[in-house]
Amino acid sequence: MKRQLFRIAVVFAIMGVVHQLAEAALIVDVEGGKVFTGYNDVRIPGTSGTKFSLSEEVESESTWYWRGRIGYLVAHEHFFTFLVAPLRIEGSGKIDRDILFENTIFPAQTPLRTAFQFNTYRVGYRYNFISNERGIVGGGITLLVRDAYIEVEGGGQSAKSSNLGFVPLLNFHVSGRIIPQLGVLVEGEALASKQGRAFDILTALVYYISDSLSAKAGYRFIEGGADNNEVYTFSLFHFAVGGIELRW
Repeated sequence: MKRQLFRIAVVFAIMGVVHQLAEAALIVDVEGGKVFTGYNDVRIPGTSGTKFSLSEEVESESTWYWRGRIGYLVAHEHFFTFLVAPLRIEGSGKIDRDILFENTIFPAQTPLRTAFQFNTYRVGYRYNFISNERGIVGGGITLLVRDAYIEVEGGGQSAKSSNLGFVPLLNFHVSGRIIPQLGVLVEGEALASKQGRAFDILTALVYYISDSLSAKAGYRFIEGGADNNEVYTFSLFHFAVGGIELRW
């Protein structure tokens, strides 16, 4: 009798897994557009370097960007994602005072070239508290891996500060349809602490072309940084966003 009950329980468990997988969906989200620097303040080392601006004292160029995300939605509630989001901003100019950066002195009025890279790779999970035809409300956690550096060149010298690290973030998603083919979307990842902060927030309009294809257009901003003995850096970037989402 116990064996029969165990077998029945196993059969029901397998049926439940199969049912969930039958309701699963693979989602590919590709985004791109133009990125503009708001502010980008740097001091490295954090306690002894010279604080200067990579957006005001050095002219940062607007540039194109892209990011891609693969997601797997199970039973309309559990959403697993992997995101690749590269970002590189270059600039040039002269600063009217000596700059100490990464223990290298760049004399005043030296023609400088700068590069700011902040590539991130993110693995996330989101639970949808609400998920129906009218909209989605969910939240979860993201593990961000950053591959970042700041580089300054000029006067026959170069200095580079690199950083590879892990940051846990909270994620959220709110979307709803205004009419059957048009909706709004607000989603992002964020966290703040004494060591620093990070915000990556998107607001967009979504046009539902079909059940498996949609397009979005909107505005994203990334803001954050850190302040410690090794590094002081706080940045704000504005993104003009366009993208598509495919669903199978």
